[in-house]
Amino acid sequence: MLSADFLNLGKDVDMVNRNADLFHLDIMDGVLVPNISYGFPVVEAIARQAAKPMDAHLMIVHPEKYVERFAKAGVSMLSFHAEASEDPAETLRMIRSFGVRAGLAFNPDYPLEKVFPLLPECDFALLMSVFAGFGGQKFIPGTFGRLAALKAEIVSRGLDCMIEVDGGVSPDNAHELAEAGADILVAGSAVFKASDPAEVIRRMK
Repeated sequence: MLSADFLNLGKDVDMVNRNADLFHLDIMDGVLVPNISYGFPVVEAIARQAAKPMDAHLMIVHPEKYVERFAKAGVSMLSFHAEASEDPAETLRMIRSFGVRAGLAFNPDYPLEKVFPLLPECDFALLMSVFAGFGGQKFIPGTFGRLAALKAEIVSRGLDCMIEVDGGVSPDNAHELAEAGADILVAGSAVFKASDPAEVIRRMK
């Protein structure tokens, strides 16, 4: 939703309700990442009109401070960056304690070896295919190798953990990402900057 038209947000919420499977909400604090996006007033406004689940991606320091409030705002999925929390495993457990699906997000330069030990606490892993903090970036091709390695680890351990890919996702790479093991594809600019957003979503599906 970071790429939506905030002067006509209701229209874009309706478009997502009709065509997509979830609302992806990028929450940035200007500290963990260099950009600032939006907070609870926008999340709560979307929640009032959303007919599909909300998936909040926290790019903020001390995410554990806000878990309960996001849960009360109605999000179904909540992810944060491992380096933003002093105890990522405990934060994941906290999220799940509110009945929310817990996810760990990580940038393209974050070692997968640090992610693997936390996978048993995750309902999903958010693999960034650009660097968190700005919309409209180009997809990093090295994501495919990281995606394959992450998928192999999950399968080898028999874990019930989905993989979400975020950043530069479009109809040009959606099929290949799904084939490589992605369960959820997040698309912003490719959808909202298109002349026919619904058609872009249809093509990716």
